[in-house]
Amino acid sequence: MTIAEKYGAWLSCPAMGPELLEDLRSMDEEKKNDSFYRDLAFGTGGLRGVLGAGTNRMNLFTVAKATRGLGKYLLEAFPSPSCAISCDSRIHSRDFAELTAAVFASMGIRVYLYPRLQPTPMLSFAVRHLHTSAGVMITASHNPAKFNGYKVYGADGCQITLEAADRIQHYIDGESDLTDSLPDFKKYLDAGIITYITEETIEAYYQAIWKLRIAPSSTSLHLVYSPLNGAGNVPVREIMRRLGNIRVDLVEEQENPDGHFPTCPYPNPEIREAMALAIRKTVETGADLCFATDPDCDRMGAGVRRGGDVVLISGNDMGVLMLDYLCRNLPASPASRVAVKTIVSTEMAAAICAKYGVELRNVLTGFKFIGEQIGLLEKEGCPERFLFGFEESYGYLSGTDVRDKDAVNAALLLCEMASRLKEEGKTLLDRLEELRAEFGFFAQRLLTFQYEGEDGARRMAAIMENLRSPAMLASPDLPVSRRTDYLHDETGLPKSDVLEFILSADEKFIVRPSGTEPKLKAYLFSRGRDQAAAEKALDTLEGKVRVLCG
Repeated sequence: MTIAEKYGAWLSCPAMGPELLEDLRSMDEEKKNDSFYRDLAFGTGGLRGVLGAGTNRMNLFTVAKATRGLGKYLLEAFPSPSCAISCDSRIHSRDFAELTAAVFASMGIRVYLYPRLQPTPMLSFAVRHLHTSAGVMITASHNPAKFNGYKVYGADGCQITLEAADRIQHYIDGESDLTDSLPDFKKYLDAGIITYITEETIEAYYQAIWKLRIAPSSTSLHLVYSPLNGAGNVPVREIMRRLGNIRVDLVEEQENPDGHFPTCPYPNPEIREAMALAIRKTVETGADLCFATDPDCDRMGAGVRRGGDVVLISGNDMGVLMLDYLCRNLPASPASRVAVKTIVSTEMAAAICAKYGVELRNVLTGFKFIGEQIGLLEKEGCPERFLFGFEESYGYLSGTDVRDKDAVNAALLLCEMASRLKEEGKTLLDRLEELRAEFGFFAQRLLTFQYEGEDGARRMAAIMENLRSPAMLASPDLPVSRRTDYLHDETGLPKSDVLEFILSADEKFIVRPSGTEPKLKAYLFSRGRDQAAAEKALDTLEGKVRVLCG
């Protein structure tokens, strides 16, 4: 079908609601093209896209189509399939969650749905706790308000594998874009095919987090917390309440669920803008530190007050602080333990693991690959070997009951670690400086290149093709000692469109297209004797990478 034919079919669909009809009628030719030139892609991260009408948008029809495809996959793979579902605070998240439940129920698939918004890690936990065949989380994580998404989890509580995603996509491709009617949620809820997840599962999750304490301290800690108008408000505060030694001041403007995110257009705790209100309140109240969780509460960002300002801690630095804390405070020797990080995360982790005799495993970008490592240890009969997993994009996990990054878990570790250091007269920043003095200054920088629409996709492909060319290895401006192509070389990891360029023992960069957004990401790494030396090397490298990817 042409774009015009698709547009006409959507405009005349009897099940089209007033909101989508209004969007369709307001479209100019450019918006029509962007809304219909392709189907919203389904991958290991599920679906993610801008809200609105069209095959390349997140709406009731794309969600229903994806759910029908996923449902056929589950019916093929399991004799009596079931699915757990949750959602965050985003626009239409609850609508999409209830529609997903109703579509599954109409196919005879048993559904367990959280009765109110709950974080992504609690969805992963529910899949395992309730022994369901799959899980669906309606979220677009930390993206702006115009986005929503549909994350799919396997029976192991991890995001689905590449093979499963391909199979599900095959079924989705066979489904029609539109339907004359959408299934009625209440009908299947009343029939008992859909049931709400009970408080027993929620309390079981809290108990699973509670057992992750390593070296509890009674030293009082004063902090400021922001849920960024997302799903973390209740579970994070509940864990801090149980700790007993934490005084919590909330950022009131960001306390309650609100998918419009009125105070920060980009609700991502990785960026200072999203943390601005928490930083201001930390300085005003004299709190020890502040932290925030993203809308689906799988990422956490934090900062420490130093005088009249707050110093934010990067995802890499928080990862090594937590890794170091766990290694130093485990009741038994950590030498038999396993830590896992992604290939784009700091190499300081390798130095810490070497010191304590911890095995470090590197995996592809995406926390599902960290979760898979727990599954491998489980198959070997020793899941207790798992110590910690982290990624540079503010994701952390120290337990095995959840198989995705968990900001509630991270909040527990943060509070315990900061309290213990305060007992010693130190802050997180003091401990970070000690690690840098011991291992060197590891600097990292993320460059993001945005390429919107159909032309943007072609541009990203052309850049990756150029980076794979033999000329890249012969460039005098950028001496490369080794290039690893994770799509074509044998790396022992799943094939992925990622390129790594080693310039020296202390300098490298990695380039990959985002799996969920129209972006190309470049990760720059350097190590120096101090911050000035490391950052100077990154400045030089950034200029060269911008020429390659800009």
